[in-house]
Amino acid sequence: MSQIGTDQLKQYLKPMKKEEREAFASRCGTTLGNLNQIMYGYTTCGAALAIAIDRESKGNIRCDDLCPSADYQYLRDQNEELSA
Repeated sequence: MSQIGTDQLKQYLKPMKKEEREAFASRCGTTLGNLNQIMYGYTTCGAALAIAIDRESKGNIRCDDLCPSADYQYLRDQNEELSA
């Protein structure tokens, strides 16, 4: 996991009250405790959670940065081919 992704996550959650952070985590399908584990490098962020965080943060936290091992560009390219 990249430092960029965890920094983005920290900065995004920092101004929120605890209840808001918990609600954000819930919308992402996880817990605030798990997000804390990810932010401080104790665990990695899987692709599905990275996508949920990207979606719920409205792109402020990029899934590519949270889980760089996943090939998101391949999926984007596949989606474009299907749409064409």
